[in-house]
Amino acid sequence: MNSTLMLRRFCCCNATVTSSSAVSSQKKPLVFLGSPEVSATVLDSLFNASSKPDFTFEVAAIVTQPPARRGRGKKLMPSPVAQHALDRGFPSDLIFTPERAGEEAFLYSLKALQPDLCVTAAYGNILPTKFLNIPPMGTVNIHPSLLPLYRGAAPVQRALQDGVKETGVSLAFTIRALDAGPIIARKTLEVDDHIKAPELLDLLFSEGTKLLIHELPSLFDGAAKEKAEPQDDSKATLAPKITPEESWLCFDEEASVLHNKVRAFAGWPGTRAKVIVIGTKNDQDILDLKVITTRVSSHRNHVTEEDEITFANGALVFPCARSSGLEVLEVQPPGKKVMPAAAFWNGLRGQKLKIVKMERVLPAAMSTL
Repeated sequence: MNSTLMLRRFCCCNATVTSSSAVSSQKKPLVFLGSPEVSATVLDSLFNASSKPDFTFEVAAIVTQPPARRGRGKKLMPSPVAQHALDRGFPSDLIFTPERAGEEAFLYSLKALQPDLCVTAAYGNILPTKFLNIPPMGTVNIHPSLLPLYRGAAPVQRALQDGVKETGVSLAFTIRALDAGPIIARKTLEVDDHIKAPELLDLLFSEGTKLLIHELPSLFDGAAKEKAEPQDDSKATLAPKITPEESWLCFDEEASVLHNKVRAFAGWPGTRAKVIVIGTKNDQDILDLKVITTRVSSHRNHVTEEDEITFANGALVFPCARSSGLEVLEVQPPGKKVMPAAAFWNGLRGQKLKIVKMERVLPAAMSTL
């Protein structure tokens, strides 16, 4: 049977939980909420931990985003979390996919499970008070930042965009205010100058999962609530959602700023630059170039005037503000695969490149609350 069709949708108020939802009287029920691939790794660790004799919980249900159309064929596909759960043999009738976490039918089914604890990891849906009131031991979230820094939808991307030298992951209780709940545990990590958002996200959720598994006993016996520390709201910063319009690179900024943006926006939405291709007969064509991998140039003599793009040390060198240079190591021309800068440069066959100036696009919200 198609796995998408196996996912249970909650459309009516008389939804019921089937007999397969009954949980063992010896095991404390935990409900997991998550959607993307990084969430699936957290779920996998919970499955593995629940099978060990020294853990007294089980995953009673999974809540995830509804199926969406993905891939070239735009087929309706379950979320990575739902697919992972199905692959591990988890009952399809216990995978909940409400459009909103406040739907009455969904909340009715959740209450019937009587979960002691709920755990969220990149679920992607706002949890209303009616939801938060259900689990007696609370709802806990893995958030990939050192709260109260970078509250919001894009903490990893905004941290990299800011060029931070260290970041981390927080395990915190969920309250109605955005990522503002008491903190149970944190882990700090140094940030490499060349790591990109997808890799850093994986690393932070891996460390966050370790924190969660370590703290599960204290979460179930109530000790976590007693030791959790309130956040200092005066130190809070916001990590607003990224928009596709922000993907354009503006070369009146310094190379280090642009390098950080390329790292931050890797994966989605990516970063782009408009360049002018000048032919041997001075004919011109404007090309939208996806910028994949960069570094900051350490050779100022490679930076030219008049917005000319040069080639040195295997990289396209884009002149930036304050005589800095951005070395682009990988690009993706329209309709083609990602390629080394050298291959792209050789394909020009003597044609010249210049930058098309772009206006800066600021985030949709201020970075500080």
